[in-house]
Amino acid sequence: MTDITDRSELVAGVEDRLRRVAKDVRRAMLDALPDGEPVRWLYGPMRDYPSRPGKGLRPALCLSAGTVFGADPADLSGIAVAIELLHNAFLIHDDVADGSLMRRGRPTLAATHGLAAAVNTGDGVAVVAGQVLRRATRRFDRDLAELVWQEFDTMALRTLEGQATEVGWLLDDVEDVGPDDYLDLIMHKTCWYTTIHPLRVGALVGSRGEADLAPLVRFGFHFGAAFQIRDDLLNLVGDERTYGKEILGDLYEGKRTLPLVHLMANADGDDRALLRNYLRRTRAERSAEQVQTVRRLMDDYGSIAFTREYAEGILLVAEEYFEQAFAVAQPGPDLDFLRALVPYVWARWR
Repeated sequence: MTDITDRSELVAGVEDRLRRVAKDVRRAMLDALPDGEPVRWLYGPMRDYPSRPGKGLRPALCLSAGTVFGADPADLSGIAVAIELLHNAFLIHDDVADGSLMRRGRPTLAATHGLAAAVNTGDGVAVVAGQVLRRATRRFDRDLAELVWQEFDTMALRTLEGQATEVGWLLDDVEDVGPDDYLDLIMHKTCWYTTIHPLRVGALVGSRGEADLAPLVRFGFHFGAAFQIRDDLLNLVGDERTYGKEILGDLYEGKRTLPLVHLMANADGDDRALLRNYLRRTRAERSAEQVQTVRRLMDDYGSIAFTREYAEGILLVAEEYFEQAFAVAQPGPDLDFLRALVPYVWARWR
């Protein structure tokens, strides 16, 4: 798609924009969080995840999508902060549900404070996200404010549906899962709140409810799916320092990621028996040696290569949908940033 120099410049440009947005939003999140007692068991831990450097993708999408559809940035800032606060609440609860040990390069709240305190902390951050959104929507007339709240509620429910499905697959030891099932899962679990909602709510505010949101769903889904698959691959082939989470954590948890879905469908003989036995175990029952064995099987059966090719195909479709989604958008730096996101994910693959 681009040569090495162009890819390097593109990655640097996108990451610079994301860092600047993340820094501003991180400061705003901390300003929004209350002080008081019990600081040790609630208000202190609530500041933990929002203090950790994150990608800033969700607020950046909201701010840029809103701007290219005509919004005043001041109308978007509170919404972007609310989205990122809810994201942090989801992360806290995800780490409890998954038994994760690392988040953004540091121990999870569940690991340092215990499960009960982590659940309370996640609940608290989610409440503050709603408070921030309520203040932000006071700038709008009643109809637009209602539309923004409907989008927020829909996004939260879609995400919970995805989380419930993933947990259900693990609880019921579901093995008959294909790539389409995986895509449906991440459409709900990841794409809706990571890409689709920030794009839709930004366009909604910018156009005062007039924008056609359907093309944004198509673009947001394909871009978000590729972004999630890349994250799944990094969990298998990355290093903990740059990845920021527990390497091979998805395998320890038995998550039905696309590489594992491919392996489940293609492993045969003794390998299939080994894999089925592995998946029926709990996380605590899976040893490091067993995890490494399953990881090697992914190489043997081409699951990693399949996943890369699958995601690259999705990215090609995302490029096509981008032009439809932003056909009437205003040109400028924000549109340039949004257009660069697909090749950015592609470049980061290399």
